[in-house]
Amino acid sequence: MTDEVLIRREGAAGFLSLNRPKAIHALTQAMDHAMTEALLEWRDDAQVKAVIIDHAEGRGFCAGGDIAFLRHSALNDGGASGRKFFYEEYQLNHLLMTYPKPVVAFMDGITMGGGVGISQPAKFRVATENTRFAMPETGIGLFPDVGGGWHLSRLSGRMGQFLALTGARLDGAECLWTGLATHYLPQEALAEAKQRIAHGHEPGQVLAALSVTPPEARIAANAAKIAKHFASDRYEDILASLEADDSEWAAKELATLRTKSPQTCKVALRQLHDSLACADFAANMVMEYRIASRVLTRPDFAEGVRAVIVDKTNDPKWDPATPEGVSDELIDSIFAPLPEGEEWRPL
Repeated sequence: MTDEVLIRREGAAGFLSLNRPKAIHALTQAMDHAMTEALLEWRDDAQVKAVIIDHAEGRGFCAGGDIAFLRHSALNDGGASGRKFFYEEYQLNHLLMTYPKPVVAFMDGITMGGGVGISQPAKFRVATENTRFAMPETGIGLFPDVGGGWHLSRLSGRMGQFLALTGARLDGAECLWTGLATHYLPQEALAEAKQRIAHGHEPGQVLAALSVTPPEARIAANAAKIAKHFASDRYEDILASLEADDSEWAAKELATLRTKSPQTCKVALRQLHDSLACADFAANMVMEYRIASRVLTRPDFAEGVRAVIVDKTNDPKWDPATPEGVSDELIDSIFAPLPEGEEWRPL
């Protein structure tokens, strides 16, 4: 057991409180294990009526996964320990997605990467004035994993493609508007909400009673532009569409995309496209594990983490360096089935 997740029963609720404040609660392997064990135990416990996922102290909610660990694996053990990390994290994502009891995720703060993976499967996803949601993986040469293919592809108006490619950050009001959140509560009401759920009240009714009207969702004003310019599943088409628009907004988004890994952007578009054909979330995670197994040891991931997180120079040298250099054959190889016995499976 680890003290990086505080696990407790309080009345009718099981609490998973992330407790790694110096890393904004980024998920480690030990945290994934601890949450999985608790969820399996509570699944058959009649006393537990709901599960609450939140953070214990400091800034929240969850800034992602243990990127430093994954980069170390890519550089030192051929990605073996990194693949194990992904395999088990994806099992946790799937367990949450298929959990038979209501899960309530309080996205009160930064909710990125791995934090999205443990909150989007929840039946109830609570945004606040502190919420900052993003899938920023194109900036480090990874891809929007932890179920991102499933969650983002099912947003309307090509919003998921926009978020996957640009890594744009949404606030709480925008999360509610897009459907990434189911409720919007002021931060000051969260303790009351958790207490009522622990007392056995139905989570949906509790959250509805404590919800407030959020500020205007700023992204709504750009929804038509996003739907137009991000309409294609071909990355070059999206870039060309933005280039043909002389607006300040288009120039800004184009400049943002020019900083991202061309390989990751093409992977993300294929991932979201293919996810829509997946029969269920498990099939999506089989696909994402195939991608993760390959992308982990491709040059862009170690280089992206170096530039953005380790050295903080923000000057990644992508390989291939251009969208045109990322061949269909390379993308096909990243999505190809794994050898017998290596494919991902749910718990």
